[in-house]
Amino acid sequence: MHDSTRVPPGRPCRSGRGLAGLVTCLGFLSLFLSSDSARRVGMTSGALDTPAHLSREDRVAFARYAGSHTCAECHEQAYGEWVYSHHARAERELHPVRDREAFKPPSTMFAGGELFQLASAHDMLCVRTAHELRRINVHKISRAIGVDPMVQYLVPFPGGRLQVLPVAYDPRTQEWFHVFGAEARQPGEWGHWTGRGLNWNSMCAQCHNTAVRKNYDTTTDRYATTLAERGVGCEACHGPMYDHVRWQRQTAGKEPDPTLPRWTTRQLLDICASCHSRRTELTGQFRPGEKFEDHYLLATVDATDTFYPDGQVREENFEWAAFLGSRMHAAGVTCLDCHEPHSGRLVAPGNLLCLQCHAAGQHAGAPAIDPLTHSRHPPGSAGDQCVQCHMPVTTYMQRHPRHDHGFTLPDPWMTLRFGIPNACNRCHTHHTAAWALHHLRQWFRENRLERARARTEAVVQARGGEAEAWRSLLSCLSQETNVYWQSVLVRFLGPYAGQPEVLRALENALQASSALVREAAVRALEQAEERNVAQPQELWRSALADPARNVRIAAAWALRSTLKSDHPAMRELQTHLDYHADQPWGQFHQALCAWERGSGHKARSALEQAVAWDPGSAALRVALATVLSEVGESHLAVRHLMEAMRLTPTNADVHFRLGLAQYEAGDIASARESLHKATEYDPRHTAAWYNLGLARAAQGDVEGGLEDLLRAEALDRHNPRIPYARAVLLARLGRWADARTAALRARELGMDASDLKIMLRAGSGPP
Repeated sequence: MHDSTRVPPGRPCRSGRGLAGLVTCLGFLSLFLSSDSARRVGMTSGALDTPAHLSREDRVAFARYAGSHTCAECHEQAYGEWVYSHHARAERELHPVRDREAFKPPSTMFAGGELFQLASAHDMLCVRTAHELRRINVHKISRAIGVDPMVQYLVPFPGGRLQVLPVAYDPRTQEWFHVFGAEARQPGEWGHWTGRGLNWNSMCAQCHNTAVRKNYDTTTDRYATTLAERGVGCEACHGPMYDHVRWQRQTAGKEPDPTLPRWTTRQLLDICASCHSRRTELTGQFRPGEKFEDHYLLATVDATDTFYPDGQVREENFEWAAFLGSRMHAAGVTCLDCHEPHSGRLVAPGNLLCLQCHAAGQHAGAPAIDPLTHSRHPPGSAGDQCVQCHMPVTTYMQRHPRHDHGFTLPDPWMTLRFGIPNACNRCHTHHTAAWALHHLRQWFRENRLERARARTEAVVQARGGEAEAWRSLLSCLSQETNVYWQSVLVRFLGPYAGQPEVLRALENALQASSALVREAAVRALEQAEERNVAQPQELWRSALADPARNVRIAAAWALRSTLKSDHPAMRELQTHLDYHADQPWGQFHQALCAWERGSGHKARSALEQAVAWDPGSAALRVALATVLSEVGESHLAVRHLMEAMRLTPTNADVHFRLGLAQYEAGDIASARESLHKATEYDPRHTAAWYNLGLARAAQGDVEGGLEDLLRAEALDRHNPRIPYARAVLLARLGRWADARTAALRARELGMDASDLKIMLRAGSGPP
């Protein structure tokens, strides 16, 4: 059996990510435990499992930090605004009064099949947990994240870990709630609160504290995480200030300070973006003044459901990407135009915030808005607020409402055509999108929405894998001026890189001034190589010396199979991979890199670790099964693929992979059934039709096999292996003229094989 789509070993399939009950009488509402009872139920230590002393590297890293308290000596007002801000209390020690109020009287919750009892006992806050009322564990609450609209609590675990409880406290309603709602995450799953998905060291610490060093040890699976200061302190944004404080104290502030950095607008935005974005860490060492692209890979509109196709936020994204793609960012608006830098509060209330630019005569580049007529809603009503229409709210974790910073224009047409929500019907839930579109057409010029509509349609087509989507993408790209959207469109061009026009566009994108666009071009060209386009290797080599680290790492990843280990870009890639070795996706990428560099044992080991850490991921099991099949362990591969099928029962690619493994294991009947299901779930799955044809022929149904091969050939008319397979089956039936025709087609497409030559010489009869 063969995979005619050439999916590299270990690559995830196209599926989605692998990422209650009634209690009538609990009988133990009190958490006032004696030391004996604590030992009996497995109480964890309240002390963090970290080194007693900082390492030499940590001491060097933190030596330049003075601490926020030193700023108060000269910057009393700014410090006073900051000290009660959400930034200052992003992570904090427990408050002796405010936090204790949340635990008195004791609270009991049963959510997701798990018991949580929260109470104060013996001068400490603790939580008692039990899954389905089995083994009871008691954990001491270590510290808190946030103050409003919710507070989450951390508990220490072995190996230097802190884990985030899935139950949080709402200080406004004074009640506990489950952040995952009705979702029942099970122990052992990546996303369970005891798993790596809610591990503070890896998932939370960087943005809730100042100058964090994760310090993960891959050999022991332990953390020695350290930080300069709890919470987002002054130096998280201003950079290390020890030299500044010393200079000021020595000179009494009478001389200009040569140690004090002056950030540019770009640097200020990168500081905000470093935490207020959904992104992947490259180094774990970003410091103010450095470039975002040297430390992060930004999540943008792509083939996943993170964003809607028009750029509106869907999953949690933390503002930056949506803002980067907005008209506001393109016009030069910055975070500090709306948010006071130290308190984080808005600089003006309500519509006055927008009117500081959009009132008549305020800003030459901003359209003047008459607040009395523009909203078409009664003054003072919810619909009269600018943010209700242009920054709609999505609530995350049940209680945390956040505004979309894309500053979008409401467009019910998008709802009718693509199912994308619009701001009108978010409020007017009792009316249809058609009703909203009718009013929009009465009130505003619809042509102002044309460019966004065309771009969204191109993205929808590309997400759907439409064969001609590249034409729409190129058309939009030629008119697009926003670098964020340029990068999105460039990234979607990858599957179409075999088209000469697309390849030229990607070559041009590699020369773009924006690192975001250049990185997207490298990622797209990686898909071009999979389609046997010759140029990418040469193009990637130039990208290895790009001034931006994100581009260099993308190029090194594309060349991972051949790039020497001591190449600077390869070392940067390895640093990036090592930083994420504590997470299953990190192990997956380690495995893929190792496999393509010829280390099958390392690849298998990494994937087995990834599956152990995230057993609910179908993609990881598919990757492991692919490696197992390649090393001859088809029966073990089948077991993992059966589990992947259970996790994603309608995923065509999983059924396809299962069929390949079953065939290799000698179970042709099961292989045929699995491949048939793959074609049912995805009728355009070329490789499934191709292999189904081979499986049917292997069972004696040659005519049926030919029918399946014809379906495969109709979907992919450029693959020589499909007509060659038809030629073989036709020859088996003695249909030599038809076999010769199919063989000629295979030769036209580039196939050159000895068996093919024999068939071509055979003419109309057997050789």
